[in-house]
Amino acid sequence: MAHPRTPGLKFIVVTLFLDILGIGLIVPILPRLLESFVGNDMVAGTRLFGVFSAVYALMQFVFSPIIGSLSDRFGRRPVLLLSNFGSAFDYLLLALAPSLPWFFLGRVVSGICGASIATAAAYIADVSPPEKRAQNFGLIGMSFGLGFTAGPFLAALLGQQDVRLPFYVSGALSLANALYGLFVLPESLPKALRRPFQWSRANPFGALQQLFRYPVVLGLAGAVFFITLAQRGMMAVWVNYTEFRYQWDVKATGYSLGVVGLCAALVQGGLVRRVLPMLGERRSIVFGAIVAATAFALYGVATEGWMIYAIAVMGSLAGFSPPAAQGLMSRAVPATEQGLLQGGLASLTSITNVLGPLMATNVFGFFISPASPAYVPGAPFFLCSALVLVGLVLAVRTFGRLPAAPAVDPAFPAPAIDPSQ
Repeated sequence: MAHPRTPGLKFIVVTLFLDILGIGLIVPILPRLLESFVGNDMVAGTRLFGVFSAVYALMQFVFSPIIGSLSDRFGRRPVLLLSNFGSAFDYLLLALAPSLPWFFLGRVVSGICGASIATAAAYIADVSPPEKRAQNFGLIGMSFGLGFTAGPFLAALLGQQDVRLPFYVSGALSLANALYGLFVLPESLPKALRRPFQWSRANPFGALQQLFRYPVVLGLAGAVFFITLAQRGMMAVWVNYTEFRYQWDVKATGYSLGVVGLCAALVQGGLVRRVLPMLGERRSIVFGAIVAATAFALYGVATEGWMIYAIAVMGSLAGFSPPAAQGLMSRAVPATEQGLLQGGLASLTSITNVLGPLMATNVFGFFISPASPAYVPGAPFFLCSALVLVGLVLAVRTFGRLPAAPAVDPAFPAPAIDPSQ
């Protein structure tokens, strides 16, 4: 039976898609745009892009628990709608930005609005029964995948006409979605489950400290931290790496990122909902981490551009890990703290978004510079592979605190999955 808040769930998927669409639009264009401001110096441009990415993530880190706690107090609907309107304004700002300082300001606003991802995840937790949460959290990955499919393709196609045009298009879409939400988005958090706003929960470190009260959440959050750190590092150097090693232009880079996004959407939006119930959450986490570590290592040794596409298809199977881990963590905390949980996880992810780009861009810049003792352009990918293995070890150690599970997790009985869904 369909859940009565299905229209709200669809709105959340669209909202997340538009958030990531904007990121996907910027990724193929901004690194090269920044290079033009530093005399087309790839090393300097790569590091500057790392700084811009870190600023965006820093805003998410600061504001995610604030917004998540506000949604626990006032409900999810007002927070999500305000973020959508804010995103529309931000795209307009980026479209009209005349210089680097204005782009910097735009990244600040983008990060604040993007912090609503935590509230979107809390909305999904609100409207999903416990046994369906991991599967519905897969919709987040699907939205990310679709956004990273459409965003780079739009950047490659529209950016050839005018580099500002994609920003106008994204702004119009965000505004349309916000207006649509005014009419169809129901509130997901009943007033009886709301709680007062407290700064101890709203500051990013306070939110993390609250999460640490749950041993399962602590262990899995550590695993997610290292795995996500690797993913963010990879995305930060993707454009400069492929330009440097394979001489790809904006169009080629956009298409490659579009393929990565499409594969992620197919896995997390389709396969996760069918395979996760059969593997169980723990096996899904292990399988996804092993695939991710292997894919990162292969990216680092790939000698031809076409190999990237083959690796991307295989690497998309790493998408089983995040929703499985999120599902386990969401069941480890009470219903009244789902917003806090998602806000804390979003803050943790934001830390990786700060550290990942700075780490990967500096490692890449060093190992292609004359100062490096060895020429290793794939060095950031090798580092990312090692980080995933650290996360895998943490996850496996955390499983020891959980009751033993059979091959088919009883919380997700395979026969209950409707193939038509």
